[in-house]
Amino acid sequence: MKQGTPPALRFIDQAMAEAASAHLLRERPPPRSPGVISFCSNDYLGLASRPAPVAAAGSGSSRLVSGEREEHVRLEEAAAELVGAEKALVFSSGYAANVGLIQALAGPGDLVVSDVLNHASIIDGIRLSRCKAVVVPHLDVAAVESALRGRGAGRAFVVTESYFSMDADSPDLGVLRRLCDAHDAALVVDEAHALGVLGPGGRGLCAQADIHADAIVGTFGKAFGASGAFVTGCSSLTHWLWNRARTFVFSTGMSPAGAATSLAGIRAAQAEPHRRERVLAAAAELRQALEGAGVTARGTGHIVPWVLGEARIALSVAEGLRARGVDARAIRPPSVPAGTARIRLTVTADHTPGDIQRAASVIGAVWQRGRPWAVG
Repeated sequence: MKQGTPPALRFIDQAMAEAASAHLLRERPPPRSPGVISFCSNDYLGLASRPAPVAAAGSGSSRLVSGEREEHVRLEEAAAELVGAEKALVFSSGYAANVGLIQALAGPGDLVVSDVLNHASIIDGIRLSRCKAVVVPHLDVAAVESALRGRGAGRAFVVTESYFSMDADSPDLGVLRRLCDAHDAALVVDEAHALGVLGPGGRGLCAQADIHADAIVGTFGKAFGASGAFVTGCSSLTHWLWNRARTFVFSTGMSPAGAATSLAGIRAAQAEPHRRERVLAAAAELRQALEGAGVTARGTGHIVPWVLGEARIALSVAEGLRARGVDARAIRPPSVPAGTARIRLTVTADHTPGDIQRAASVIGAVWQRGRPWAVG
């Protein structure tokens, strides 16, 4: 039944109208259509369409009460083994993992040094912790060191992503590890977009840098084709999170079916390395093809960001691409900084060489048609 907006909620209509006028209002996307090639999925290894294992639909309660299941234990063992950690704890989502971890670790009087482009879940975890936050310029290790030197008496944490999903770049994890060691700070690394694809055997960029983070956050909803997330570290850390991470303590445990599906995703990624090889080769092919079409993309790896500047331009390009059978979404503030709206292309193992060439051809055609209004 259609209802008008109640008077007490009419501020919503005004706010949405303002967002729409700035080309920043998000709308529900149309369902995926046959014949449209998607370049906006995080299903990097093409595992999400695999049949799910048969297991119980729900856990029934928080795992602290009666929700603990054997599927959780096996999944946590596999997650810890994946990154070479002592223990892991599974959360319902990557957002819950980051919020719960940071809120449980830091508090008033503590310092968290955070890259300016860290994910919203990291930012919200910092806010909920009520700690002192120093937000440093992107990948600026000198700024991290400066913040640690002036840390004060409390505990200190450096938080970063290993592979930034909107810019496809990475910090110098070796340098950050040394800085943390020198200043008695803990290093927290979100490997959400790296695990399964990057690093030796898809074990992430901490493994590639040959460093141990004090806590690693990973997700099952991207390369492993399932849902949920985890935090790994020492046994003391995971036991502490079991007691203090509010997004874990006060949430119904991940369903056994979800845990079994996530475990199957890890096992498939490990058993089928050709998927990882294919996605990286396809991404390299796309970057080369885009360059030939007169389009320069940022970064490296399986995420291919094309920065356009204004939100209206990114929206217009995305609409032009979809009309020609290529689904690549416009990413606008607040997901990215103002003035850096972009098309974010994500490559998967399911993309064929023909898909890559078709996408590059369509992108080149749309870009050449739209150049009169382009910026930069």
